[in-house]
Amino acid sequence: MQISSKEFLFLFSLITLIFLIAPLFLIYYFSLYNKRKKKHMEEKEELKKAFEHELLKSQMEVREQTLKTIALDLHDNIGQLLGLTIMTLSAINPDDGQRAMEKIDAATEFAKRSVKEVRALARLLHGEEQLSRGLVAAIATELEWMAKARQYQVIYDHNVPEIPASRDKETMVYRLFQESLHNIFRHARAKEIRINLDYRQQRLRLAIADDGVGFNVPEVLKMQKGMGLHNLHKRAGMIGGEAVIHSAPGAGTEVAITIPYG
Repeated sequence: MQISSKEFLFLFSLITLIFLIAPLFLIYYFSLYNKRKKKHMEEKEELKKAFEHELLKSQMEVREQTLKTIALDLHDNIGQLLGLTIMTLSAINPDDGQRAMEKIDAATEFAKRSVKEVRALARLLHGEEQLSRGLVAAIATELEWMAKARQYQVIYDHNVPEIPASRDKETMVYRLFQESLHNIFRHARAKEIRINLDYRQQRLRLAIADDGVGFNVPEVLKMQKGMGLHNLHKRAGMIGGEAVIHSAPGAGTEVAITIPYG
């Protein structure tokens, strides 16, 4: 079968056009690919910077909360112990030997308790130092200090065997825990707080529940005062996890934070 001159010319023109268009298409494709790659790298760098900023902010907030705890304890606990020590010593009558010895013993006991409390505060001074003993111990320490106020019944359950070390994640989770407690203190009017920390199938789950007044979650999220809840979602998302908030008026609140720990 012979090809006519017209068909040959058409075929030749088509092949020529393909050879002309193909390089242009490849140039366009590689240009588009490089633009997308550059955009992806820029977005990745922005996310990295945002995470580093949020992590630094969390670290500073952990320290700030620790200093607030220390200041409160110095005022309410150690200050009272030292005040009692001074009052007891100043009330000693040297002429009454028996009573004087009893007061000296009491003052000595107050002083020993003060020293013990100061040492405990020294261990609490740095948030990172708390976390160096692990997330389970850090949460237990925070709850121990909170229990001194005797305003809440606290139940702390944990099932966390060995988990992969990740100081950044632990800092963020610990700060989320502190923020959740702070929300309970400010708004819940609760009597009981239940903390559950669980690790299984490479996922860490922290649940903080209270028996307080509760609230309408969608309504609060729409309002400015729901910024604290938005912050929980934001920070959990930055470490690949999620924060789910369950609440209803009169039914208490539960904040469940799930973080991948592969």
